[in-house]
Amino acid sequence: MFGYMGKILRVDLTNGKVSEEAIREDDCKLFLGGSGLATRYLFDEVPKGADPLGPENELIFMTGPLTGTESPSAGRYCVVTKSPLTGFWAEANSGGSWGVYLKSSGFDGIIVSGISPEPVYLVIDDGKAELRDAKHLWGKGVTETDRLIKEELDEDFNVACIGIAGENLVRYAAIINDVHRAAGRCGVGMVMGSKRLKAAAARGTQEIKIADQDAFTEISRRNYDLVNESMLKITLETYGTAMTTDLVNVRGGFPTRNWQTGVFPDIDKISGITLEGTLLVDRKHCYACPISCGRVSVVRGGKYACKGEGPEFETIGTFGAMCALEDLEPVTLAHNLCDDYGLDVISTGSTIAFATECYEKGILTKADTGGLELRFGDPDPVIELIHMIAKREGIGDLLAEGTKRIAAKLDRGAESFAMHVKGLELPAYDPRASKICGLAFATANRGGDHITAYVEGPAFIDIPFMCVEDSRIEDSMVENPAEAKVVKDLEDALTVFDCMGTCKFMGMALSTEDWAAMIADCVGWEFGADDFRKVGERVYNLARAFSVRDGLTRADDTLPKRLLEEPLPEGAAAGHRVEKLDETLDAYYQFRGWDKKTGKPTLEKLRELNLDYAIDQI
Repeated sequence: MFGYMGKILRVDLTNGKVSEEAIREDDCKLFLGGSGLATRYLFDEVPKGADPLGPENELIFMTGPLTGTESPSAGRYCVVTKSPLTGFWAEANSGGSWGVYLKSSGFDGIIVSGISPEPVYLVIDDGKAELRDAKHLWGKGVTETDRLIKEELDEDFNVACIGIAGENLVRYAAIINDVHRAAGRCGVGMVMGSKRLKAAAARGTQEIKIADQDAFTEISRRNYDLVNESMLKITLETYGTAMTTDLVNVRGGFPTRNWQTGVFPDIDKISGITLEGTLLVDRKHCYACPISCGRVSVVRGGKYACKGEGPEFETIGTFGAMCALEDLEPVTLAHNLCDDYGLDVISTGSTIAFATECYEKGILTKADTGGLELRFGDPDPVIELIHMIAKREGIGDLLAEGTKRIAAKLDRGAESFAMHVKGLELPAYDPRASKICGLAFATANRGGDHITAYVEGPAFIDIPFMCVEDSRIEDSMVENPAEAKVVKDLEDALTVFDCMGTCKFMGMALSTEDWAAMIADCVGWEFGADDFRKVGERVYNLARAFSVRDGLTRADDTLPKRLLEEPLPEGAAAGHRVEKLDETLDAYYQFRGWDKKTGKPTLEKLRELNLDYAIDQI
């Protein structure tokens, strides 16, 4: 097989056994790789009703056919599992270089099942794999774990691991690779911790065979040139993902004080421009990426002293505006603490903002917080809560459960401002200021997520995706059911990026035809633009079917009451709320070929996508 190593590593933690098996070429043609191939394994092997923290749940690491190749920004891998945060299908995606190291070790992916009786870590060395004792690593942060493993093995290994948060089963724990790159969402780190798998270290020298090497090299170089000449590179390299903070804020959609408003008055103190002129000391890129959007920052001295990566847009959004912190120094420390503890920055910052509003409304008291006073704009309790959450100490034990479960336990109206969809905390874009984003949040397979469709690009900052023919939004303040097709098309297209093993930002600079040609030259099959779209649609429907099998219905495709009932009080979107979600959902289901009453994929749609085997299970 071209583009693939042709093998999957099986790890049975209950019995301490590792084995390998060939991947099926037919599955690769249907699902391509990455999250697509991983979703096929998950659907086939994890039964209905499986406990996300039980031995039946699988934790699947998977690369794509482009991972590790010359293709622009082709260093990504995904983690697919059943989420302990939402109870449904889960996928987290990460950059850096770990996916490339895994693939060069001779494997396209790893399927982890069972539960180890003691902490272990996995070593994959050029085609050979073994489990090693990790009791000495348990209780260590990400940075120290990475260092200790490299001291034991060799510096040329790359490590993906959990921190203390994963060990302590924080529901939104992340898996961190390259010390600062995060497979962050849906609690994949909690699943890894529940299996007592501390880390996976990989290295190798095995080459990826390309079907038409000359053609692939030529088109990859051409596409590199296109990206290098794009405004995407200029802006992202200069200001990182935080380039959009000002743009979202000026539109009145930068969630502030737990989404009570969409305007952060001190945006100039925490923006990407300010970061570039103050704390930034370097820029960092992932494997094979022509854009260095990663930030390397230093806070020199004082109680927030730190050096590491970030903060990115979402850190500034959740710890900055949502918690109302007007100083980049504590925001940067918060980002680095989350990396070392292995916490999803979005869910962590959002949960702390929610807890702060609960405190200010008297739903949480000093007795609940152990004397800690939670006030919007006060950075010290925010930093303290990160420590407490990761260690599940005091009030941190409750906050480690995520906003959905906290609200259910506290009651007293807290659910109305618990900002999540399906249990996954929302990112920093307010749909009341860009209505189409509400539909994207509501329908995202993994819950409250912006990168599933990333409609925020064309909606908030007027950057269409070249990989979708018509991804422009005519008027972001108007709920137009016809534009539900934009969400559907973006979901399908960007799903393919998770299958290929490439960065979704590249979808802004390169077209569907560009990517289809690269895939065809890589794998040696006929693969055109229509095949590209069909793969995305197939994978999206199978992921939906997995969740439907576990009880997902149309009722789960909704938004927090605050977004539906409370108009924004100020700014460019003042007076706006999401009013026509049901109507746009009807249109979306029609475009999808799903039943409007239940939200299930129809039998006709599943047959059309060669997913007949899923019919009897949903």
